[in-house]
Amino acid sequence: MPKTKTYEEINQKLRQGKAVVLTAEEVTQMAQHASPAEIVEKVDVVTTATFGAMCSSGAIINFGHTNPPIRMEKIRLNGVPCYEGLAAVDSYIGATACDPENPSYGGAHVIQDLLEGKDVLLEAWGKGTDCYPRKYIRTKINIKTINEFTLFNPRNAYQNYNVAVNTTKKMIHTYMGTLLPNMRNATYSTSGELSPLLNDPDLRTIGIGTRIFLGGAQGFVIWNGTQFHTTKPKNEYGVPVTNAATIAVIGNLKEMSPEYLQGVYYDKYGVSMFIGIGIPVPILDEDMARRVSIANSQIETSVLDYGTVGQPKLGQVTYEQLQSGSIKVKGKKIRTAPVSSLAKARKIADELKAWLQNGKFEITQPVQMFPKNTSLNSLKETEADND
Repeated sequence: MPKTKTYEEINQKLRQGKAVVLTAEEVTQMAQHASPAEIVEKVDVVTTATFGAMCSSGAIINFGHTNPPIRMEKIRLNGVPCYEGLAAVDSYIGATACDPENPSYGGAHVIQDLLEGKDVLLEAWGKGTDCYPRKYIRTKINIKTINEFTLFNPRNAYQNYNVAVNTTKKMIHTYMGTLLPNMRNATYSTSGELSPLLNDPDLRTIGIGTRIFLGGAQGFVIWNGTQFHTTKPKNEYGVPVTNAATIAVIGNLKEMSPEYLQGVYYDKYGVSMFIGIGIPVPILDEDMARRVSIANSQIETSVLDYGTVGQPKLGQVTYEQLQSGSIKVKGKKIRTAPVSSLAKARKIADELKAWLQNGKFEITQPVQMFPKNTSLNSLKETEADND
C-alpha cells in the first residue's frame, strides 16, 4: 500500500528533531535517482521560496491618538499619500504609492525606512469634529512609536509568470524592467523549481491558514490572491505555462527584516517592493513527492511581446533555458535576465529549512482550500450615462 503521512505525524517528527527537510532544489536532485515512493519514505517537508517584485503589497499602520485627537482625513508619510478611509488613526500605505514631487520614492520605501528604524515624517489633516477637534498634525514616527505595523499583501507569489520581450524599434520601460528594441533582451521572474506555487500546482497543501516565511518572520496565507486564475493552460507536467494562482498574505512587520523587504524603483515605470516568501510543502503522499521533484527543464512559461498592444504570445520556453542566459524566440537568440533574485530565494529556502529543523516552525493544514476553476474578467470600457 502506498505510503501516506498526516500533518500531525510530520509535526511530531519536527518537534522531536527527527524530520527530514530538504529544499525544493535538493529534492529535485534526489529525484534523479529516487522514485516518488522512495521520496515520500525519506522526506517529510520541502521548502520553497521566491524573492521578487510584488506590487500588490502594503502595510496597515495604527499611529496612535493625539491629544487633542484628530480624525485623519488626509495622510502623508515622507510625502507619500496613505489611504485615510479607515478609523481615525488607522491607515494603509500601498507599496506603489509615490510622492508626486519625488516619484522614485514610494510606499515601499516608507515601509523599508520604518523597518530599518528610521524616523518618518507624518502629516495629517482633518476637518475637526466635536470628538476629534484637531485639524492638523506634523510629527515624526518610527517603528517603536506606532502601534500596529502589519504587512498585508493582496496579491503575492504568482504561480508562474511570463517572459517579457519587445519587438518594436523603441526601447520601453515596464514592471519587467527596461526592454531593448528588436528583442535584444528578455526578462523573467519566478524562481523556477524553487517557486512555492509551482511545487504544489494543484494547491493541495497551500490554502487559507497556511503558515509561511514572510519577510524574515512568520506569516500566514489569508486568502487566494487577487487575479487568482486556476484555468490557465498547463503543460504535460501539470504546471501552468503563464501567470495563474496567487496568494494574499499577512504578517507582523515589527518582526520582519529589511533584508527580505526592499523598495525598488523601475526607471520610467514606478515603485514596487521586493518581498521574500517561503512556503513549506509537506510530503503527504507519492503525488506530492512527484510534484516537488519538478525540475527547471519541466517548467515552461510563455514569451510575450510587451511592446505590442495585447501582448501577443511569441513562444514557450523552460526555466532551464531562461537560467542558461539565453533563449531562442522565432529563430533569434536573445539574452535573458531575471527580475527576481534566485540567490535570495535560495537563502530563504535554507533559512526556512533551519527553522523547521530547529523546532521554530511547524507546518499548518489549511482551514479552507482555495476555489477551483476560477477565471478572470477584464475591464470593459462603456459609454457614460447621459442622464
